[in-house]
Amino acid sequence: MQITDIKIRKLFEEGPMKAVVSVTFDGQLAVHDIKVINARDKFFIVMPSRKNPDDTYRDIVHPINAQFRAELERVVIAAYDEALTHAEDFMSAPAQETEV
Repeated sequence: MQITDIKIRKLFEEGPMKAVVSVTFDGQLAVHDIKVINARDKFFIVMPSRKNPDDTYRDIVHPINAQFRAELERVVIAAYDEALTHAEDFMSAPAQETEV
């Protein structure tokens, strides 16, 4: 299974959640609402989940083995880092004046 697209849907400055991401596999399956979390000076991903009646959470979708989870985490965090760099570059670029 190949990761064919990663979209950073939203970036957050405050709190431990830093981004919400969608990942496409083999150009045919999209998984939405993967979260990039920063806690204890470490970045990791949290898969989409739903709340159970007993107030616990259960992943809706998740990697089956540690190797694929590590690869998914690596590429999602790399995409987040790239999006963050582009956002910082955009925010620090001087405003362009247009002539009327």
